[in-house]
Amino acid sequence: MLQPPVRLALSALSIGVLAALVLSGPAAYADTTIDGPIDLGTAGTFSVLGASTVTNTGPSTLDGDLGLSPGSAIDGFPPGLVDGTIHATDAVAAQAQVDLDTAYGVAASLTPTATGLGDLAGQSLVPGVYSGGELALSGELTLAGNSESVWVFQAASTLTVGSSAEIIVTGGASACNVFWQVGSSATIEPGAQFVGTVMASESITAQTAATITGRLLALTSAVTLDTNTLIAPTGCAPAGTVRTSPTITSASPTGGTTGLEYSYTVTSSASPTATYSIASGALPTGLTLDAVTGAITGTPTTAGTFTFTLSAANGTAPDAVATYSLAIAAASGAGDAQLAESGADGPNALLSIVLISVGSMMFLIGRHRTRRGASPAPAPLRRATHIGLPD
Repeated sequence: MLQPPVRLALSALSIGVLAALVLSGPAAYADTTIDGPIDLGTAGTFSVLGASTVTNTGPSTLDGDLGLSPGSAIDGFPPGLVDGTIHATDAVAAQAQVDLDTAYGVAASLTPTATGLGDLAGQSLVPGVYSGGELALSGELTLAGNSESVWVFQAASTLTVGSSAEIIVTGGASACNVFWQVGSSATIEPGAQFVGTVMASESITAQTAATITGRLLALTSAVTLDTNTLIAPTGCAPAGTVRTSPTITSASPTGGTTGLEYSYTVTSSASPTATYSIASGALPTGLTLDAVTGAITGTPTTAGTFTFTLSAANGTAPDAVATYSLAIAAASGAGDAQLAESGADGPNALLSIVLISVGSMMFLIGRHRTRRGASPAPAPLRRATHIGLPD
């Protein structure tokens, strides 16, 4: 059984090893942003794009293309009028659906600037990403910005635009840059004045006389029209670039030993790629960080525990940070070097000390046993002394 001092020594060693591996930074998370309009790809030329069917009632007018894929039923044209091209289950419509799926994913991935929204009526919103469960618009909504401003609305389930709804875009802002990502179905009620591109996972219904300055694009289901006017946005700016802030993905660095080559690489997920720096503290003496590759390399020269905070940044906030404690152990010959400095031959002196210690211990043990096991010695016999009597 281990004696208490030994147990304590091993416990201290275990704690030291763990300390070298613990990541003590905050929980990592990433923000995804875009610096311009969402790239619709080939879907951008369509006023209406459906998946199962496209059905129209009355004299609806479409400025752009009309497409359907993979379904095959386009009904109601005429009396509906299409200024662009009708793509019924052809390669163009199929590719447009692929591009729509990508654009939908981008819109859904953006980090919201405001969450928990419901009815947007009565608000004036600056550019940003706005998220809610069931989004609605029962009145007037003002989007105040400029020609470069972008608004993205994320509805986890449905979007319902009431008959009294009107979206007013001010300050030179463009309908090109307004996007509605809808988790299920969208309904635009009679007479509504709507602005933006609807990308719905399921169906889209535009009821009687609703006007849409934008696009109605459905991923998996039908688009239904009824005497609607669809005005295609014009003069749209090039698509923006999606950027994702860094998240550190590598495990904590392992410990090292003085005099031995060390290598560890920090990795992260980010778009564009992140660069690395030491935000606080310092690496062990002899190690350096490559800002581009994230490699920590070199030969440690000093034993000890070194705490430092590493940062990964790509210009999109927030930066990813992680704090590490990296333990560098002394090389196994370090004790010999200390003996050599005192004037002794390291290995031989150490062996001599061990042998002397063992010999001394064996002598003391043997002496102790001898004292406990031996019988008391008999008293020595005294030589008789005769006292002479006087004659």
